[in-house]
Amino acid sequence: MNHFFKNHRRLTSTFNIFGSSNLSKRSHALFSSFASDLLEPDSWKSMEGLVRCKANYVPLSPISFLERSATVYRERTSVIYGSLKFTWAETHQRCLKLASALSQLGISRGDVLYHTRGNQRNGEKGDITFNPVSLRCSVLRCSSIILLLVNLFISKVAVLAPNVPAMYELHFAVPMAGAVFCTLNTRHDSNMVSILLKHSEAKIIFVDQQLLDIARGALDLLEKTGTKPPMVVLISESDGSSPTGSSSSSYEYESLLANGHSGFEIRQPESEWDPISVNYTSGTTSSPKGVVYSHRGAYLNTLATLFLHGIGTMPVYLWTVPMFHCNGWCLTWGMAAQGGTNVCLRKVTPKDIFDRIDQHKVTHMAGAPTVLSMIVNSEVRDRKIFFFGTFQMYIRKKRTSYRIAD
Repeated sequence: MNHFFKNHRRLTSTFNIFGSSNLSKRSHALFSSFASDLLEPDSWKSMEGLVRCKANYVPLSPISFLERSATVYRERTSVIYGSLKFTWAETHQRCLKLASALSQLGISRGDVLYHTRGNQRNGEKGDITFNPVSLRCSVLRCSSIILLLVNLFISKVAVLAPNVPAMYELHFAVPMAGAVFCTLNTRHDSNMVSILLKHSEAKIIFVDQQLLDIARGALDLLEKTGTKPPMVVLISESDGSSPTGSSSSSYEYESLLANGHSGFEIRQPESEWDPISVNYTSGTTSSPKGVVYSHRGAYLNTLATLFLHGIGTMPVYLWTVPMFHCNGWCLTWGMAAQGGTNVCLRKVTPKDIFDRIDQHKVTHMAGAPTVLSMIVNSEVRDRKIFFFGTFQMYIRKKRTSYRIAD
């Protein structure tokens, strides 16, 4: 917990005032303008004759990684999932169309949403939690409070899915639509999912077909409490098949994407301090807590992760880390920055890991120690001998290199 937020009762009383008010877009614009002035460095103001413009300043955002890859690595493979393959040009177009489709469903900036910490008691509002990747608190007092207020005026889109192409595309499409991305832990039950949906006030939830029953249970619980459930978009398997019993009132991912326009104008963040995602802790030791990532924080953390782990250009990355874990340690955006290839894996098993490494010549993967243990203790019949270079695996934030074959 950042020391600035210890006095959370006083801070949240301020949020209550603004959260309960139906502030107009003009009010929101005034807040944005005021916050921008407060963040302006004194050294900048003292430099006469210099005017900040698009030629010398642009808010840092991971969205730019995809835009660059669509040009620099246009024909290079971006995503592999079974027999399905996309290039970076295709991924860029799909994300644009998905962002367009989201805007057609009513996702936009300006919707007042209230976000507080999940650990509440006696009806008391909690406080907002930050981490080093999230909105920086170096600007103290009123400027921090105003930034928090401004960053609550944005729609949220949730997803409950494993590491499939749709999960990857949503990491770009949602912020391109001007919304905030909220990934949910696929190991949660219906009760926990309903709590997080209510807490985040997500307007739309994308659900993988294998997790549809959990989502249905969560939506039923929301309706019982009088909470309006979010719209549902069903992520079918790559063959386009829908599970038995899927609701006719829900949207289907590929059909929704097809209705979007590839010429959609990206809604760039008004400030690099705007939130890009809200992630929740797993809730193993207490109630889940929400953590806000800013566009700037996600951008810088992405580059830091690539630099510190020595991930060069055009890597082939196997997705054994859940993308719902801190947005895949920001490597969802990192692969776009380096023009890499994302090898998606629905279920992490030793056999699938060995098969994908062998088939796609994987150069990097990551995972918790349990993943490495699973590989080491795998059945002999599932193992393979590789004859290409050095393979690197990242265990949490420690890198381990393995010489596959001399």
